[in-house]
Order: sequence, then structure tokens, then C-alpha cells
Amino acid sequence: MAAALRAVLCVAGAALSVYALHVEHHAAKDPSYRAACDLGPSVSCTRVFSSRWGRGLGLVEPVLGRESVLNVPNSAVGVIFYLLQGLLGTRRGRLAAVTLLGTSVASALASLWLAGVLLFGLRDLCLVCVSTYGVNLALLGLNLRRVGEAPGPLVGEGEHLGEFLG
Repeated sequence: MAAALRAVLCVAGAALSVYALHVEHHAAKDPSYRAACDLGPSVSCTRVFSSRWGRGLGLVEPVLGRESVLNVPNSAVGVIFYLLQGLLGTRRGRLAAVTLLGTSVASALASLWLAGVLLFGLRDLCLVCVSTYGVNLALLGLNLRRVGEAPGPLVGEGEHLGEFLG
């Protein structure tokens, strides 16, 4: 049951992230572009994804500049995160469980930060963003449960870290 739920959540998260990339790309090419998730002036994912906060959590640009290679769209990181959650979710053992939980906690913290920016900074409601936060919260719940159930040391008996990664 947990494996099927993880798969659904990862597909949904990846789809939301790919859609966000699509919106950001089209908005950059055409400033008049409006996405399907733009329902009004204060309910606009296009505005959110096109803002400074749509890249590098809004934190990279002020420090390293807009053109920094590290100033990537949040949604691109999201695609990688959901792929990692999906692929690593098929692995057994404590190391997989701890890695899943660690990346999930990071995504939950990023979601909390961005929700605050959305609410207090941009004063916008981004339906894609809020949906993503829900997916991240659900994955955090799955990963908390999984790490509590994962027996033994980080790498199982007779297992090498290279085998885990390969």
C-alpha cells in the first residue's frame, strides 16, 4: 500500500514540477502568457514562478546573482526530488529510509519557506505550489513511518555501500 501511494505521490509531484517548468518557460518567452492555473490577480502561478522566488528559493540570486548556475528553477529541483523519492523508495534497508527522510525533511522545510513567501511576500495563492506542498507533506509522513520501521544499521549485513548505490 505504501509503495503504491509513494508512486502516485511521486508521479503527481513530478507532473506538477514539469508543469511549473512549462509555465516558467512560456512566461519568460511571452510576458502576456497566462497559465491555466491563473485564476485572478492574486491567484496566479505564472506570477509566482516568474518571480525571484521561483528560482533558488529566492535565496541564491541575492548572494550569487541571477545568472549563477545554482540559481535553478525550484521546479527543476522538484523533478529530481520526486525521481529520487520514487527510485530510492524501491530500495530496502535503513540507509534508503534515512536518505528518503533526510531529503523529505529538506523538501518540507523548503515548502514551509516558500509557503511563507507566498502568503506574506507575494500575497498570492498558487494552486500548483500548494498542491506540491501537500505532496511533500504526504511523502514526509510516509518517510517518517518508513524510517521507524527500518531495522538495523544503515547498510544491511553483507551489503556494501557500493551495492546500495549501484
